[in-house]
Amino acid sequence: MKVSRDVPLSELTLRKYEKPYEMSRRDLIRKVCLSTGLLQPGDSRDVIVDIFQILLDSKSDLTSEEIRTQVIQSRKDNKLPLNGIASSNIRRQLKRLRDMYFIEKYKNTYRVHEKEEISVIFQEKIEKFLLPSIVARIREYVKAL
Repeated sequence: MKVSRDVPLSELTLRKYEKPYEMSRRDLIRKVCLSTGLLQPGDSRDVIVDIFQILLDSKSDLTSEEIRTQVIQSRKDNKLPLNGIASSNIRRQLKRLRDMYFIEKYKNTYRVHEKEEISVIFQEKIEKFLLPSIVARIREYVKAL
């Protein structure tokens, strides 16, 4: 007998942390990644934080290799281990940021989605679009019970 795998159509993990009092920019980005499930609590492989910060701070669109080069330099500058800097992992993390609608691929480069403020992206793409569709589907399952 063959057992089918349950593959979600979309997925959203949300976590609540303390209020953002006097945190460095990197720590704020880290909390956003933790709060939205892009980073797991206790995970030492936090290269997604560097990738996200580079894209948030960039004035221009960047290729995955340009992002990788900047990630390596950033991690060296901050005396962080060079974990997760393989090109394949950088592309995987970029895909995860794209799946959350924080960034977009434009031609062969990456940038913050529509060059918009992150707070606006979160409100429009996650709060108003992704979250309600997931909650509505869960309601359908609960009602069917």
